Amino acid sequence: MPRLQGKRALITGGTSGIGLETARRFLDEGARVAITGLNKANLDVARMELGDVVVIEADAGDVIGQNKVALEIRRAFGQLDVLFINAGIVELKPIGQWDVAAFDRSFNTNVKGPYFLLQELLPMFANPASIIINGSVNAHIGMPTSSVYGATKAAMISLTKTLSGELISRGIRVNAVSAGPIMTPVHAGRSDQERAALIKQIPAGRFGQPSEIANAVVFLASDEAAFTVGAEVLLDGGMSL
Repeated sequence: MPRLQGKRALITGGTSGIGLETARRFLDEGARVAITGLNKANLDVARMELGDVVVIEADAGDVIGQNKVALEIRRAFGQLDVLFINAGIVELKPIGQWDVAAFDRSFNTNVKGPYFLLQELLPMFANPASIIINGSVNAHIGMPTSSVYGATKAAMISLTKTLSGELISRGIRVNAVSAGPIMTPVHAGRSDQERAALIKQIPAGRFGQPSEIANAVVFLASDEAAFTVGAEVLLDGGMSL
């Protein structure tokens, strides 16, 4: 039997990269799937690729807009079994080049918006349910130019622990997947020299693939992970060693 048969799942940032691949895998495993995205054109393409999915146009950093997402999920599914908090932005630059607006944009998109989306969805979670947070290896290593991005991901990994303690009594498991460099549009747009420099930092000698992250998310979403609570799965090719 498919591992997610009949489960109702929301994937934020489901129009490309890890989110799109995870949505595809969830459908293959029997889940009913909703995705969010900011760009309508990308949402339309994802809908054509995925087929029978609920598509919600939403800005992950817009706190007020998270209520709309919750209303759409209630209308489509009634309850929610799986939430994959995946939407986020990666902005890298030296500390001297950051301004308040850029700092707030990263924290709003990667931390504040997801936090209040989770709050809006809380009454809808079934028992049992699974929340998976997309962290990053950058929360664990001192990569230059990643001070703000790494801080946003460290905050989300901290939430994995604190919310686990708070929500497990309601049957809600919270876990995180933290990836190293994955061949998504973020890295596909880099120069050959930039990609080569990154690969030198990865003991496995290559970029990861979105499917490798999706495999871990499927496991954490499934009943196979019923005893996995507050865990962070590092999928970084050894980069954090």
